[in-house]
Amino acid sequence: MHNVQPSTHRIGFIGLGVMGAAMAGHLLKAGYRVTVSNRSRSKADSFIARGAEWVNTPADVAAVSDVVCTVVGYPTDVEEVWLGGEGILSAARPGMIGIDLTTSSPSLAVHMAAEAAERKMAILDAPVSGGDIGAREARLSIMVGGEEKAFAAALPVLQCLGTNIVRQGGPGAGQHCKLANQIAVAATMVGVSESLAYARAAGLNPHTVLSSIAGGAAGSWALTHLAPRMLAGDFAPGFAIKHFLKDLAIALGEAKRLDLELPGLALAQGLYRALTSTGTSVDAGTQALISFYS
Repeated sequence: MHNVQPSTHRIGFIGLGVMGAAMAGHLLKAGYRVTVSNRSRSKADSFIARGAEWVNTPADVAAVSDVVCTVVGYPTDVEEVWLGGEGILSAARPGMIGIDLTTSSPSLAVHMAAEAAERKMAILDAPVSGGDIGAREARLSIMVGGEEKAFAAALPVLQCLGTNIVRQGGPGAGQHCKLANQIAVAATMVGVSESLAYARAAGLNPHTVLSSIAGGAAGSWALTHLAPRMLAGDFAPGFAIKHFLKDLAIALGEAKRLDLELPGLALAQGLYRALTSTGTSVDAGTQALISFYS
C-alpha cells in the first residue's frame, strides 16, 4: 500500500456532525479531493462550496474514493454504513483503506476488518478523543487498530486530524483503547462535578478554586476545558450525553465479557441516566453532569 497523499488519493467522508465536520474541513484544507455524504445534505453545503463533491450513499462514496472515513453515532450506524445494502463494502475496491473514527464495538471492528480482508482492502478502527476543541484544532488523540501496512499508508490522513496517533494492535484494538479512555473520562467527570459542588457548598468562589487546583495533582483536560463551561452553565455539546451513554454501555458490556467489575463506571452511567431522567436533554454536553448536584 502506498502512502495516501493529496496528489494521488481521493478521500471519502461520511458523517458531518460536530466532530466529522471539523475533520472533513481539515482534509479539504490539506488539499485532498474529498467526496462527502451525510444523512442531512444541508450539513454538506459548506463543504460543497469549498470544492467537495456530494454523493447520495456510502456505496457511491466508496466507488470514487481511495480512502473512506466515517464518523457516525452508534454501532448500528457503523454497521449500516459499512455493511448495509448500500454500504461502503458493497462498492469497495481492492486496495481501498477504510478508517472508522466512530467509537463503536470492538467485536464489530473485528468483523468489519475480516469482511474487508475478503475484498482485499483494509479497515482501521480509529476512534478519537479530544472533543469538539480537539477536532477543530486538529489536536485529537487517535487510537488505531488494524493492519500495520494500512496504518502506515493512512498515517498522512490521520495526521491531518490529530497529533497523538498510536496504533494499539490489530482489528478492534483501537476501540478497546477508546473504551479505556472513556472509563477514565467517566470517573473524571464525576470527580470534577463533585469538586465544584463541594466548593460552592463550602462558600468558596469555584473560579478561584479552579485557579488553584487545575495545575496540581487534580489537573485534567476536563477540569481545564469543561469545568469553566460547567460554571458558566454552558451545556452546548462538545460531546453529547447520548453518545457518552452509548460508550459507557459498550464499555460495561465489554467488561462483563472480560469478567471484570468496574463499579466506578457503573456509578457514572447511573448518574448520567438519572440526570437525563429528570429533564436534562441527552443532546446536552457531558459537562451538564454538574446539574445533578445543583
